[in-house]
Amino acid sequence: MYYIRKRAKSFDPHQIPLSPLPRFVAQKQKIRRYTLGLIPTIGVYTLIPMRKTMDAVLNQIDYGIKGAFRLGQTASVLSGTGVRWALGDRPPLPKLLRQTFERLGSTYIKLGQFVASSPSLFPEEYVREFEGCLDKTAKLPFRYIQDMIETELGQPMGEVYSWVDPTPLASASIAQVHAARLKSGEDVVIKVQKPGVKNILLTDFNFLLFGARILERLVPQMKRASLGDIVADIQTTMMEECDFLNEAENLKTFARFLADTGNNEVVCPKVYDQATSLRVLTMERFFGVPLTDLDSIKQHSQDPKNTLLVAMNTWFQSLMMCEFFHADVHAGNLMVLEDGRIGFIDFGIVGRIRPETWGAVTQFIQATSSRNFDVMASSMLTIGMTDEKVDVNRLASDIRAVFGQVEQISDSSVLLSGDEDQDVNKLLMDIVAIGRDHGIRFPREFALLIKQFLYFDRYVHILAPEMDMFMDDGLMMMPEFDSLTQH
Repeated sequence: MYYIRKRAKSFDPHQIPLSPLPRFVAQKQKIRRYTLGLIPTIGVYTLIPMRKTMDAVLNQIDYGIKGAFRLGQTASVLSGTGVRWALGDRPPLPKLLRQTFERLGSTYIKLGQFVASSPSLFPEEYVREFEGCLDKTAKLPFRYIQDMIETELGQPMGEVYSWVDPTPLASASIAQVHAARLKSGEDVVIKVQKPGVKNILLTDFNFLLFGARILERLVPQMKRASLGDIVADIQTTMMEECDFLNEAENLKTFARFLADTGNNEVVCPKVYDQATSLRVLTMERFFGVPLTDLDSIKQHSQDPKNTLLVAMNTWFQSLMMCEFFHADVHAGNLMVLEDGRIGFIDFGIVGRIRPETWGAVTQFIQATSSRNFDVMASSMLTIGMTDEKVDVNRLASDIRAVFGQVEQISDSSVLLSGDEDQDVNKLLMDIVAIGRDHGIRFPREFALLIKQFLYFDRYVHILAPEMDMFMDDGLMMMPEFDSLTQH
């Protein structure tokens, strides 16, 4: 009773008491050792399984507590949005959703970016709005980065790197990137996963998946849209992004593809395995200029058109001869290096084409080169899914109208306005919208492919405006596709 009265007198009603649970989790190793100390006579064959069980239980408690706090944060943001709505702050629903996603942080920002890059799955007004969902988060203090590096690599940072820049090159929702130099002298960049990201993703997606399944039951239209399956696919993709060993393997696979094809004009960053783990990725640092900076490119390449052809031929060849294709070839991910080679960077987003889509994609590309809109229409019908009878002639006519816009893109306005992604998505959304009007639903891989084609079309306008993207003699795409379809 004395203790209770003393606590009551010292209680500050304006101070929110801290939960004792985090302290409990922080002491999980101590608890485990104490528990094991009570049963020394059981023997090693019983002790080892019990030790593993205790660790698993405590890890689940740890995850459960962090998950509960994350759900609390989510509820707080959602309630705040509701209050602002009730007070009259009522922007259009797509804008409201984007603002809410940005307040909710990492998972929802990534989800917003997925919406922006998937016009084949989401309504146009949402795709347009989420193009402004920027994955730029506050910089994490360097002490957390250092702690993560040392924990993951199992040794002091100074044993691996002779220098690490404490100011990050970039900070996004999942990771932060720092320039560094290895003890052996190589310039590198370190991609470091932010603490707690995986737990946040798991909690958020379990919540989203539960909500999606409920919506599918309550709203039949949602079930037809396979909302739950879409959320599950996004979860799988984002959890893979948290596995830096997977990204490291992507880099090695692409490097092997370049070596196997004898391509010494293109390079991707080398992975340093001794400084790479599940949550830390150390890569070779590239020095160069973006593929859209024509004036700077001329300082490193005597023939900008040939430089572009090398990049395009490499990418098209990867569709057939690599396990995946680079699915985000915007200007920041293609560099002309100081020695004139082309650097492909950032393999966080890659695409894979199912065998059954090869023939239709090949037909679509060949028809695009000759502007054969009838074949384009029939191949789009093969690539997509539909339960309706489609008027191919009318579909071809609609496609002809949309593709007439491609030649009208002004590369100068793009460079000045920075609206590259928006313009590419506009064309892609028009194509998808036409398909949707005719009852066709496209898989996301098709949208990824077409988006990369449109990026390259943009680079042609900038670096080689006299070049026909698909008919140029230097573009070695069609023979490869032809040979592939014969097998």
